[in-house]
Amino acid sequence: MNEAVRIVVVFDNEQYVEGFQTGWGFSAVVETAGKKIMFDTGPDASKLLSNMGRLGIEPGRIDIVVLSHIHPDHTGGLEGFLKTRAGVDVYVPAGFPDEFKQGIKKCGAKIIEVSDGLQICENVYSTGQIGGSIKEQGLVVKTDKGAILIVGCAHPGVVKMAEAAKRVAGERILLLMGGFHLEWTIGLKIKWIISELKKLGVRYVAPSHCTGERAKRLLDKGFSDFCISMGTGKVIEPGALV
Repeated sequence: MNEAVRIVVVFDNEQYVEGFQTGWGFSAVVETAGKKIMFDTGPDASKLLSNMGRLGIEPGRIDIVVLSHIHPDHTGGLEGFLKTRAGVDVYVPAGFPDEFKQGIKKCGAKIIEVSDGLQICENVYSTGQIGGSIKEQGLVVKTDKGAILIVGCAHPGVVKMAEAAKRVAGERILLLMGGFHLEWTIGLKIKWIISELKKLGVRYVAPSHCTGERAKRLLDKGFSDFCISMGTGKVIEPGALV
């Protein structure tokens, strides 16, 4: 189906490899089926583009941009990025403000509004728009070993997003990665979340960004060898996961 998947974290709060610029935000590039898909753009285009340059990822080679939610730590780099790569398709939750959508069009990009789960390209899907006051979508990539779910902040709840991803993919979740929004969540709730993720069949987790240090420790304990360290410069090749 889809073995040759490569995910590169191009922006995060922390470095996985020294020499990259960091800040409060998240962005990753997924390479699959001949496409390069940018998920979120971090808060700042100059830092984003600098990191992409160090990683050998040319902006002009990005085919698709998917934005998880409206917050500027995930969308702040978009305008500057589009100045270097006009004409891409940008997938946004339908609940995004009209002014933001118009700004994307003015940059020469094509905007696709997402309500329900949909296919973006071969083996790549959106969970669909989830949540109440904060609308959010996750990116789902199907592989031979299971689905990968990438989330920006998981404001609607990381369990709800994993449930949506499983419905869209129709298979177990091999890897759940990104910001889990557990910074201010009590330990008992985090333990419940870990239990629910395991019930859903999540095998690996790779928490970053807004997950929070306490939650990261508990996830590391709960998933043990199946908890992956994250940060800017991290490269994940799901085909190597067992």
